[in-house]
Amino acid sequence: MGVETIDPKPRLRQPPPTHRVSPYFLRGVPITRVHQVWSTEITSGRLHGGFLSLVAGMDGCSRYGRSWAVSITMAVGFGLEALDHALEVARPDIFHSAQGAQGTRLDFTGRRTAEGMQMSMDGRGRALDNVFVERLWRTVTYEEVYVKEYETPREAMQGLGTCFVRYHEWRQHQALGYQTPASVYFGSYL
Repeated sequence: MGVETIDPKPRLRQPPPTHRVSPYFLRGVPITRVHQVWSTEITSGRLHGGFLSLVAGMDGCSRYGRSWAVSITMAVGFGLEALDHALEVARPDIFHSAQGAQGTRLDFTGRRTAEGMQMSMDGRGRALDNVFVERLWRTVTYEEVYVKEYETPREAMQGLGTCFVRYHEWRQHQALGYQTPASVYFGSYL
């Protein structure tokens, strides 16, 4: 009869064939040094008349945000901008991201492969893989974005710049022995 339900079917969201998914390589890997693992994550924040997309790349050992970028769209360009900015200084052994549309695009995965990084991606049920970047986003959104209610992207970038300095240079982390991310990152790097 051709009768079927209208509820969502399994596997409706298949990635396009040009997107490349990598396996998860962090299971059981202790992160003990700077530039061993970097993670990236995208989130959104409010503007007075819309939304803002934020991307950050963070060192897994020191919790230091290597780079960040802002966009009013979800185009891949701002993620590549943040990656290029981070790669000006160093390269990680493993670059970890989620399996979202941004992280699996060929131009993004191709850039990481060309730089000699091993790629790792979250799998199903791996909610805590990017917990450090998620914690950064929680701090940024609750202490900056929700409080300020930016009018323009330029205003948001200025406020976020101050917020990231505060997070890296002033905020002490219990997991880092009550040191700041900047002191751990640069102390290990120099």
